[in-house]
Amino acid sequence: MDYLARLKQAAETLKELGSPKIAVVLGSGLSHILPLQGERKKGFREIPGFPQPTVEGHTGEVAVGTLGDREVLVQRGRLHYYEGYDLAELVFPVRTYALVGVKVLLVTNAAGGIRFGFFPGDLVLISDHINFLGANPLRGPNLAELGPRFPDMSAAYDPDLRQLARQVGAELGIALKEGVYLAALGPSYETPAEIRAFRAWGADLVGMSTVPEVIAARHAGMRVLGISVVTNFAAGVSPQPLSHEEVLAVTKAKAAELGQLLSALIPRLPC
Repeated sequence: MDYLARLKQAAETLKELGSPKIAVVLGSGLSHILPLQGERKKGFREIPGFPQPTVEGHTGEVAVGTLGDREVLVQRGRLHYYEGYDLAELVFPVRTYALVGVKVLLVTNAAGGIRFGFFPGDLVLISDHINFLGANPLRGPNLAELGPRFPDMSAAYDPDLRQLARQVGAELGIALKEGVYLAALGPSYETPAEIRAFRAWGADLVGMSTVPEVIAARHAGMRVLGISVVTNFAAGVSPQPLSHEEVLAVTKAKAAELGQLLSALIPRLPC
């Protein structure tokens, strides 16, 4: 079965759960932050074509339910290029959501803070990204049914959605910073020299995800909002060694606040 046929088969399976216009991808340690009313869900293994996450902190299920008066799809856990998947497989879920009819995609992740003044626990709106993965999920034949051969990425992270998020955050008393996210391949953490180079390029955050999903979403015409949880200082910013345990601990500590923000924001999203 070819790739597009697999996408359509997966979309038909997900349509059994509902017809959401909003999808949320929850990253490392964040799978539990967004409970839905009347939730219906399927594990990745129950959805044809979905690859399986292999990293601790990534549940691997898709749920559809309501939040306020909005029907929402929530992807709990995600896939990473370092797990060995081709990028086309890594973005398979997001492309499936496009065929289901999703118009707005919210992506969350755990990130290291590169910019001086970013601290563990900060919530940061992603304003732009740098793709340092060495590959692009749109490589190969274009799927014209989803989008154009050369999609525009000049406003990959929707400015109006960021403004709405800032407004909601201010109403809740939740501070939101803003910065540029760089996606590195991993799974090893970056060296201090690499972090100095990334800072010189204009990167404020570093992680190992998100960018392929955003490229695929923009190709399919979705509006995108990205939010990072700063879980640690990037290498060389502090003398502390980096660990996945620290990432999960900080995301757990900030989970309630991010869940509160998303719960208030999603019912106000335009779509």
